[in-house]
Amino acid sequence: MSLSVKHLLGIKDLTPGDIDLILRTADQFKDVLQRPIKKVPTLRDTTIVNLFYENSTRTRISFELAEKRLSADTINFAASGSSVSKGETLIDTVHNILSMKVDMVVMRHSASGAPHFLSRHINASIVNAGDGINEHPTQALLDAFSIRERLGGLEGKKVALLGDIMHSRVALSNIYLLTKMGAEVTVCGPPTLIPKHIEKLGVRVSYNVRETLAWCDVANVLRIQLERQNKPLFSTLREYSLYYGVNKALLDSLNKEIVIMHPGPINRGVELNSDVADSKQSIILDQVQNGVAVRMAVLYLLAGKKEEALS
Repeated sequence: MSLSVKHLLGIKDLTPGDIDLILRTADQFKDVLQRPIKKVPTLRDTTIVNLFYENSTRTRISFELAEKRLSADTINFAASGSSVSKGETLIDTVHNILSMKVDMVVMRHSASGAPHFLSRHINASIVNAGDGINEHPTQALLDAFSIRERLGGLEGKKVALLGDIMHSRVALSNIYLLTKMGAEVTVCGPPTLIPKHIEKLGVRVSYNVRETLAWCDVANVLRIQLERQNKPLFSTLREYSLYYGVNKALLDSLNKEIVIMHPGPINRGVELNSDVADSKQSIILDQVQNGVAVRMAVLYLLAGKKEEALS
């Protein structure tokens, strides 16, 4: 009943057994979150620092709430307004924080591999909250939890990842997780936003949104990440929406009802129309809610606490 890793740096490092354990533990924490008192003393002797070098809303709040629900002591760090602006290095920043006896670090950084680098230099457990265009493991875990909750499992399910696959750390983590757990995955988007040789990861590639939606059980629609693109990769957002956006008319033309997901933030009217994002097919708000339970499970398991502390 323990993880095979000390850190959660990426889904790539987890075994199917690790993933299953996290999801089953999250089931128990979701039950906790339905109680009138949504707090357990599980991590009351643990100090966690949220080290965010990149802007975040949902992920940061979700981790903070998960930590508070577990009774951990939390420290919130933002690069803006800190000594980082004076030239302090990542290692110096973290060593200064760890000297205050911190047990775990939740880290988001714009550089791919930053959490991996840090894990080789400090003793505290590291949770990757997103590193560059590499991975976002807790997002993939909460996506998997949400699919499992809606459809009853992952094995054999057909999942489409639509949009900016090239720059999406969510896409990569989802591909690693879904293929490990027996799901079928298709990535779909403009050719300029699909990485070369991505088929080697065990996924199909499509450039036709309607055909992809007709094939899948779940469509996880991804945001166009203009901030990560150093050159134009399609002509206009209007054209992108016309050819690759998901709208209600498109969904109604299918012969079945599929599940719609989005990791947020949504560019409404671009990759996803409001009539889809707010429809009964959408489980976007379920994803947000499930994120707290999944992150509670990750923190609990990495801290190595006894199972009875769940009660």
